[in-house]
Amino acid sequence: MSETANIDETRTDSRESMDGMEDDEKGGFRGKDGEGKFGRKNAKYKKKVCKFCADKALLAGLDYKRVDILERFVTNRGKIIPRRITGTCGKHQRALAREIRKSRSIGLLPFKVL
Repeated sequence: MSETANIDETRTDSRESMDGMEDDEKGGFRGKDGEGKFGRKNAKYKKKVCKFCADKALLAGLDYKRVDILERFVTNRGKIIPRRITGTCGKHQRALAREIRKSRSIGLLPFKVL
């Protein structure tokens, strides 16, 4: 009976010691400097600008026959790169996807690369 009392006392002691600790000391998500899990608290992101809005000549050259322009917006596996990565606006992303689909149907761009 005295052995169980000793075990219960050690359990409460360990709980009390954990409650008195700070979050950083518990080994939580914060690093040494307290910036968080990934350390990007004050990170500055560069705003992406639509290439077609910035350069009207590039927009005029957007055609299904211009494979050199269209290949920049397609991955090596043949997928269209999303606008959150390329930085194009919605209007031009739709036009770009339309021209890529035209080029694929004619056979200038592959549907997928093996």
